[in-house]
Amino acid sequence: MKGTALFPGSFDPFTLGHKFVVDQGLELFDRIVIAIGVNSEKAGLLTPDNRARLIRDLYRGEPRIEVRIYTELTGQLCRQLGVKTILRGLRNTVDFEYERNIMQVNRALFPEINTVLLFTPADYVAISSSVIRELLAFGGDPTPLMPENIDIKNYM
Repeated sequence: MKGTALFPGSFDPFTLGHKFVVDQGLELFDRIVIAIGVNSEKAGLLTPDNRARLIRDLYRGEPRIEVRIYTELTGQLCRQLGVKTILRGLRNTVDFEYERNIMQVNRALFPEINTVLLFTPADYVAISSSVIRELLAFGGDPTPLMPENIDIKNYM
């Protein structure tokens, strides 16, 4: 596959699993737009700007990665950017069911947009942004679950 893929999510914070999906996606696509969705009704661990800064720091020097913050429907953003593929990662069957439902809605609303799903390795199945937020809430160290050289405290 060539062209550009959009990898949407809240990325609060960006985990090893997210990095795996992006790194694998770079083997399939020429370019990936990491799109940070903002839900104004949800308070996050990191501000959207700090999430973007973390991801930009992680991919500094990689010209095939673009990071942007968005508030519209993912399909609307794809249309604005001329992107025809949404990239998503799967950890388990719960993720599969969720992503299949979203894909079906997107197909009904934005029929020109396809979804590509990548399975994460078994080592990353238990890693989620929620787990990292929970660890931090109880004073735990999420470093083993975060991309290398990222200290989450620098973004809080």
